[in-house]
Amino acid sequence: MCFAGRVFDICSVFLLSKDGFFMFQQTPMVEIDGMKLVQTRAILRYIATKYNLYGTNLKDRALIDMYVEGTTDLSLFILSFPFLTPQDQERQLVTIKDKATKRYFPVYEKVLKDHGQDFLVGNQFSLADIHLFETILMVEEKVPTILNEFPQLQAFKTRISHIPTIKKFLEPGSQRKPIPDGKYVETVRNVLQMYHQLKPNP
Repeated sequence: MCFAGRVFDICSVFLLSKDGFFMFQQTPMVEIDGMKLVQTRAILRYIATKYNLYGTNLKDRALIDMYVEGTTDLSLFILSFPFLTPQDQERQLVTIKDKATKRYFPVYEKVLKDHGQDFLVGNQFSLADIHLFETILMVEEKVPTILNEFPQLQAFKTRISHIPTIKKFLEPGSQRKPIPDGKYVETVRNVLQMYHQLKPNP
């Protein structure tokens, strides 16, 4: 939403769960245009389509989906990181660097180099660019030198970070989520515990 220049409110998970707003008893949930949307991919595609971030034709949308799925796969290695033991975190760092430099980033580097455009699909800013940009930031938080061998991705990151809505999104005090820390882990565990308390018995 922030990438599209829209401001949103964050509501209490406890209250939403209590009121039965989670269709499949899980987050995230976005209330938009009179709907309560759940499931991450459904939410992303609706917002991307609404704000012209989902290409102009079927081929564009297929490419956007493909690139988003790739960055999603990589980001999953990072999302689990705060919940690992210190020993497992060390191993996970090696995995993140290996996956990023050998499997995922080379693909996006080649796409940008081969078509010579500013964006991944149709030379138009899309959900694929947002997802790649956010994934780059996430990986750099763990491995700051990760883009050293990827000049196209370095240039891409610079271009995207200068888009006004994104530049604002990166500023202190924005609605961008902070780097997960011990407090974040504790909050997630408390929410999960609360969910199991609220979950009806079968």
